[in-house]
Amino acid sequence: MSLEQAILEAVRTLPAEKQQEILVHATRLRDEAARKKPFKSVKGLWDGLGISLSSADIEQNQREMWKNFPREDI
Repeated sequence: MSLEQAILEAVRTLPAEKQQEILVHATRLRDEAARKKPFKSVKGLWDGLGISLSSADIEQNQREMWKNFPREDI
């Protein structure tokens, strides 16, 4: 049985007033889903913040982060 069929069967067993509540709720959920903005691309995430990182900066930061890995005291 699919999810859609299971939902329909469950709704059919309810009284009309409860079915109306489910309809109102489902409509609200549908409207909320339609209003959600798509995620911003990570390519433009730092755009406008005045941050510029070169590949050399990134490599230097990675070397600093990993220089003590693995640690002996763990």
